[in-house]
Amino acid sequence: QVQLVESGGGLVQSGGSLRLSCAVSGRGFSNYIMGWFRQAPGKEREFVALISWNSGYPHYADSVKGRFAISRDSAKNMMYLQMSSLKPEDTAVYYCAADRELHTTPSPSHYWGQGTQVTVSS
Repeated sequence: QVQLVESGGGLVQSGGSLRLSCAVSGRGFSNYIMGWFRQAPGKEREFVALISWNSGYPHYADSVKGRFAISRDSAKNMMYLQMSSLKPEDTAVYYCAADRELHTTPSPSHYWGQGTQVTVSS
């Protein structure tokens, strides 16, 4: 069982930056794939970025590549999403996720946080 708690969402102007945090707790997550998904109103939840907790290897959706950076601090059991050059289309609820396997679509095996709202104004 893995518990995830996001923080750091808010309102930011277009072109601005924001950092999301995810506190990770539970058992066995050192071998998990950790990630961020987002869901805008009326749209399906979509993949944003993931990172191997063990190796730190990242992978990004094309829509955020070069603008977002995912990282983790194993000593603090924290995962982060640094978002830069934000656009109005980045507006969504952002969810922290964890799974034993790599999935770039929501999976029944995912653990989820409660989500944090990010709003980018134009």
